[in-house]
Amino acid sequence: MEVSSELLSNGCTFWQRVLFTASLLSCCFLPTTARVTVEFLPPQVVEGENVLLRVDNLPENLLGFVWYKGVTSMKLGIALYSLQYNVSVTGLKHSGRETLHRNGSLWIQNVTSEDTGYYTLRTVSQRGELVSDTSIFLQVYSSLFICERPTTLVPPTIELVPASVAEGGSVLFLVHNLPEYLISLTWYKGAVVFNKLEIARYRTAKNSSVLGPAHSGRETVFSNGSLLLQNVTWKDTGFYTLRTLNRYPRIELAHIYLQVDTSLSSCCDPLDSPQLSIDPLPPHAAEGGSVLLQVHNLPEDVQTFSWYKGVYSTILFQIAKYSIATKSIIMGYAQSRRETVYTNGSLLLQDVTEKDSGVYTLITTDSNMRVETAHVQVNVHKLATQPVIKVTDSTVRVQGSVIFTCFSNNTGVSIRWLLNNQRLQLTERMTLSPSKCQLWIRTVRKEDAGEYQCEAFNPVSSKTSLPVILAVMIE
Repeated sequence: MEVSSELLSNGCTFWQRVLFTASLLSCCFLPTTARVTVEFLPPQVVEGENVLLRVDNLPENLLGFVWYKGVTSMKLGIALYSLQYNVSVTGLKHSGRETLHRNGSLWIQNVTSEDTGYYTLRTVSQRGELVSDTSIFLQVYSSLFICERPTTLVPPTIELVPASVAEGGSVLFLVHNLPEYLISLTWYKGAVVFNKLEIARYRTAKNSSVLGPAHSGRETVFSNGSLLLQNVTWKDTGFYTLRTLNRYPRIELAHIYLQVDTSLSSCCDPLDSPQLSIDPLPPHAAEGGSVLLQVHNLPEDVQTFSWYKGVYSTILFQIAKYSIATKSIIMGYAQSRRETVYTNGSLLLQDVTEKDSGVYTLITTDSNMRVETAHVQVNVHKLATQPVIKVTDSTVRVQGSVIFTCFSNNTGVSIRWLLNNQRLQLTERMTLSPSKCQLWIRTVRKEDAGEYQCEAFNPVSSKTSLPVILAVMIE
């Protein structure tokens, strides 16, 4: 519908009134009765999709409302809607993909990563007074090399590969769920973040690492956050901490405990008493299962022992305390009623969930008040669900190109590709994304035709997608 010059004039006047009102009232308190809410439909959006910023509880008797990008500057206006004239007027940040609805909602089509950011809805009364400001953050997930559709914000986790390492071997601290829009990540030797304990720091903008004071010359940091430690010695036993920082900014910490196997080593005095140690059984558990933290070499004259969830032995993290003298168990703040403590020091975790993953600490005290500490890593995984394959074109000519993308609803899974029910043998014409969720075949050949599948797997389960058939046409 063609908009008359009168309406455009009035629309411009409305912009001016909104801007003027904002300048006068931006530092004032808004009425508590205006509780406008905004939600995304769908809750998560990937590049190329559409999203609705749905508005609820829009106040009555409004002159109109305006959407703008950001939280402070009215110069970043997307569009305003005049309820008096039932017409919208676009602003400087309108890209041609946005549509306003009379109920206040904003429809954005074909979103891109540049649409990520804060959006603010401002409502103005018929007297020109500011009624409400409501801001919400839109996260647009990239469809390139990011094939998981996140359902929740999952913190980073660390897995030791292999799970046990002896002196002289190598171990990879494999990182899962690295946050998007990462600025930097830092590894520390220990359970706390101190400059002198810094092993190395990786900066994504420069794609380079800076070595820290705790770097021994045997560590390598990779762009996916993982840390490789080579030529391991018994002195490497202990906590390692990963610190991540993204651009919002959000800082997250993840801890893991490395226990170096010294059973075949000559590092220790054979006359020394065996060290307190713990084995998780099984090393990797599925959600809903049980994990036994089996204790070895509990001191013979132990008087008390305590279990803690995490790396810190404070009362807030205490699961339980057992007294030999009174044969009594005192449950702590961190217990979930799913734990069973045994007199031999072991701890049983039942009906486990992913939230039970992490480090557990056991502290014993003997009759001479000698204290021993041991740590163990618990790994709990969700069962993998069936992934889905999307392909850019199921029929490709020879010398053409094609991209397969494997979408999984799981976090912390690995991806592998199958061709005609066999493990895909990569050639120089094939490229995998860093997470292996995307397969790009350049200069397609006749032998590339067939049924493609992707398999999502973790240490406790795996699921394979339905096949997608690629047909190759010869000129």
